[in-house]
Amino acid sequence: MIRVVVIDDHPVVRDGVRGQLASSPDIAVVGEGASVAEGIAVLARTDCDVLLADLRLPDAPPGGLVRAARSAHPDLVIMVLSTYATSADVRTAFDAGADGYLVKDAGRVELLDAVHSARRGHRLLGRSVPDPGAGPSSPSPRELQVLELVASGMTNRQIASRLRLGEATVKTHLQHVCAKLGAVDRASAVAAGYRTGLLQPPFGS
Repeated sequence: MIRVVVIDDHPVVRDGVRGQLASSPDIAVVGEGASVAEGIAVLARTDCDVLLADLRLPDAPPGGLVRAARSAHPDLVIMVLSTYATSADVRTAFDAGADGYLVKDAGRVELLDAVHSARRGHRLLGRSVPDPGAGPSSPSPRELQVLELVASGMTNRQIASRLRLGEATVKTHLQHVCAKLGAVDRASAVAAGYRTGLLQPPFGS
């Protein structure tokens, strides 16, 4: 079961999203909120797998909830569901730590597919969402998580268990990280992570 929290300041939007998600037997909405403060509180007391959140909420700058949620819950899958889809908005979302971006007029099938795809660890853009930066650049938040766990000494199986992903998905993330960092294997990817500042050396080293 994929447990979802929905945060949007418009009750009608929350009702609509809840209704669409309810059509999938393996998705359950386990919490809701209308602001960054409510979102943080809901996440603190609720076990969930995916956060669906508006980029703009009334009590913080754009991306405020995404940034706070990523900091407090590094393994959480975060999908932005927004009215707007400018390149600047999409970049704001991903810079804050989002794993995906959809617009609110996405259909039911697209929304359900997005939740399932994001839960498997894929970076996702909705059909009408512009790519804020094509081509390999920095690792995505999920890819960086995998790299950090590799650096800590975990095997692919251990990483898969920790992030609740399949081993094949972990291997895919590692392949993407290697491509983006110009690395040929796990060890050189970790070395490149430290060299570029993506990874921080252990305290005292």
